[in-house]
Amino acid sequence: MKQCSGRLVLLLVALLLPALQAAAQTATDTPEMADALRGNGKIYVVVAVVTVVLAGLLAFLVSLDRKVGRLERELNE
Repeated sequence: MKQCSGRLVLLLVALLLPALQAAAQTATDTPEMADALRGNGKIYVVVAVVTVVLAGLLAFLVSLDRKVGRLERELNE
């Protein structure tokens, strides 16, 4: 019972620490880097790079799924 309560306390602390960090931030804090990128027009470069990376990951997963499906069909024959 003592070990279970220790784990429960540890879990509770782990879940509450991010909430305390978020509560400590003031409403006047603004994301300066995002404003600078938006002001320079470079935010579109960031969006384009993220889009290309996600599209590449999606293409890789589709390719991998097809290969695994082909191998499964060969094993079932």
